Amino acid sequence: MSDRPPRPRRSDFVVWRRATTRWRDDDAYGHLNNATYYELFDTAVNAYLYEATGLDVRAQPQIGIVAETSCRYFREIGFPAPIDMGLVVDRVGSSSVVYRIGLFQGPDGGPDEEAAAEGRFVHVYVDNTRGPGDRPVTPIPAAIRSAVEPLVQR
Repeated sequence: MSDRPPRPRRSDFVVWRRATTRWRDDDAYGHLNNATYYELFDTAVNAYLYEATGLDVRAQPQIGIVAETSCRYFREIGFPAPIDMGLVVDRVGSSSVVYRIGLFQGPDGGPDEEAAAEGRFVHVYVDNTRGPGDRPVTPIPAAIRSAVEPLVQR
């Protein structure tokens, strides 16, 4: 048996956002550039937080900084088709949130029911009033906690 987690499916995610691909997103080989995957992960998380809280998350006394990211690639995707980004929360701690983002390209229910890529994205909340390099803040701001708890996969 493999220790690798199974390839995620659309049904594994709670919140969805669609991104339009651009010609510049592809690399010289005609598939999505690795850095673009990470931009999509960042957009999926932070756009959700903006919409769910109604706050400018950059201007709060406590902000989420990215402490860890990773990506599992399953198949190539790229321009010109749009990308569906599924979002779920794996864990809400006292000062951190662990997100998973699935990237899908193709119709729901079709052959692209499985993710083309899966990202892990960890926010750690720090004091935004004292400058960089501070330790995590406990607890996560209430507005953020209220927004992310419904995304926890049970």
